[in-house]
Amino acid sequence: MQEKKEEDLQQVLNKASEVGIDEVGRGAIFGPVFSAAIVLNEKNKLFLKQFGVKDSKKLTPKKRKLLLQKILFLSSDYGVGQSSSREIDKLGIRVATELSMIRALKKLKEKPSELIIDGPLLLRPWDGIQKNIISGDSKFISIASASIVAKVFRDNLMERLEKKYSGYLIFKNKGYGTREHLSLIKEKGITKLHRKSFLKKSNVI
Repeated sequence: MQEKKEEDLQQVLNKASEVGIDEVGRGAIFGPVFSAAIVLNEKNKLFLKQFGVKDSKKLTPKKRKLLLQKILFLSSDYGVGQSSSREIDKLGIRVATELSMIRALKKLKEKPSELIIDGPLLLRPWDGIQKNIISGDSKFISIASASIVAKVFRDNLMERLEKKYSGYLIFKNKGYGTREHLSLIKEKGITKLHRKSFLKKSNVI
């Protein structure tokens, strides 16, 4: 009887919470794709909106890092997952992105009763309820929060990888295919973290 009450309470709490998920690094040519899942209640969504949480692309790196701490503190739960450049080359970017999302969701303490996902593509491996929201990071605080968390986690990794893969300005381009980055690849060749499948399509290698 007690177990049933606890289960019912958890279902109520799940419905009272919003679980947003977003990815970062899908279009990069170097390094992994990251995803974050963020669980927020109504009260903390309002707090984060007041703090200035919005689509990570509209925020400065400094602002994102400041908001990261607030998001992690105010979230009921969160998970971050990634897929490597090797997995991206082997599986394709969509499957690898889905894998990073599933890894983020598996880090949550409870399976969400419903997900809201940024973009038009279904998370095919997920067997629960999900809603796809185009431009969701500008419409839902939980998705915006997920985009910030994923972005800061990935950017921090790129800054650390700069030490190991110097000469490609990874700290600056964050692994994206800027003209400068592509020029350096032609000059120096590729590393094991460059996405060969992306570069072949662009006729860089």
